[in-house]
Amino acid sequence: MSKQPVFALIDCNSFYASCERVFRPDLAKVPIVVLSNNDGCVIARSYDAKPFIKMGEPYFQIKHKLKQHGIVPFSSNYALYGDMSERVMTVIESMVPAVEIYSIDEAFADLTGIDGLDALGRNIRAQVLRVTGIPVGVGIATTKTLAKLANHTAKRLQSQTGGVVNITDPAKRAWVLRNTDVAEVWGVGRKMKLHLDALGIKTAMDLAKADPWALRKKFSIVIEKTARELAGTSCLELDEPDPPKQEICCSRMFGKRLTELPPIKEALATYMMRASEKLRAQGSLCKKVRVCIRTGMFNPEEAKYANGVVVDLPYPTDDVRLLTKAAVDAVDHIYRPGFKYNKAEVMLLNLCRPGEYTDDLFTVSQPAQATRVMRVLDQINGRWGKGTLRSASVPMNPDWGMRREMMSQSFTTRLDQLWSVACK
Repeated sequence: MSKQPVFALIDCNSFYASCERVFRPDLAKVPIVVLSNNDGCVIARSYDAKPFIKMGEPYFQIKHKLKQHGIVPFSSNYALYGDMSERVMTVIESMVPAVEIYSIDEAFADLTGIDGLDALGRNIRAQVLRVTGIPVGVGIATTKTLAKLANHTAKRLQSQTGGVVNITDPAKRAWVLRNTDVAEVWGVGRKMKLHLDALGIKTAMDLAKADPWALRKKFSIVIEKTARELAGTSCLELDEPDPPKQEICCSRMFGKRLTELPPIKEALATYMMRASEKLRAQGSLCKKVRVCIRTGMFNPEEAKYANGVVVDLPYPTDDVRLLTKAAVDAVDHIYRPGFKYNKAEVMLLNLCRPGEYTDDLFTVSQPAQATRVMRVLDQINGRWGKGTLRSASVPMNPDWGMRREMMSQSFTTRLDQLWSVACK
């Protein structure tokens, strides 16, 4: 007889804000918000900032509120957050048999057949905090949906639970289900809550007891599986690694409007550098490149223009030099003077794995030397940090870059910004 599956969801608490606090211990008890690209709107809040600031509020509208409540704003520092996420996931992977990284700040773990689940949950939490400085909540249950619910309870009742909740016991599971609004269930959105309310389904327990076949007929198989999972029947397994992407896109808004062609070409070269890293990371080659530029579309006082072009490459490649040349040459055909451009995009198309494309005897293929150069490039940047080596057309600190006036240092990814401690 097979053992009952057991899952854990390990979720970082207010992840972006927690990353900022790791290297700013003086902000341990100070509320924090993190802003989107170009310091646009709030995308993350520490727990103590949530009563005062809503998600998505534009920064320029809430400056007075931040000051009034002593809330410290940060520009988004994705290099820091990405690296800290990798460190958190590495710790988790070292402590459990199998992991599905669900997002930048949460992962499912397979704990089937493991004894001492509560102790393991507390150990994971303590080890992640000790190694990375990031606090996490751990929810343990017999299905992924219940593990999500247990994790939510662990955070909601932090002082009572210590950040770890195990509801593999039926009595504890029933208590959590009875005391959780159906809106808090994974996969139940605002619109679905209204439909469920109309059926008298107001708590997670109500949904667990509902007829799954009736839910499937009235709504979808997704809600049916959610109800079954809440009732203790596992319908969702740990996902296999994602297959290689068929398209790779890198798109950014400029920190200011651009009217001249040279800085636009610099931006395209920068975006291509990032896109080609993703391409090589999944072991693919690219056959076509699409380049787009556009102006802002919402200012009635600015003339509007958008255009794109697709370029065929001479052979499938992952060589950033060839890809960059194709992109910067292509923009000559779509650039028009007299417009204020605010965004550019590069997209790698017709991706394939080496050996998956068929050529005739005389077709040119990527030189072996280029493959070796790209391997060395990635090894150096992997060891010393992204951008240590880059294309000559990629500037170091462009004035068109994203506006991030309140960004913290890249403490873990740049040698010149390492954390320093002064001894007195």
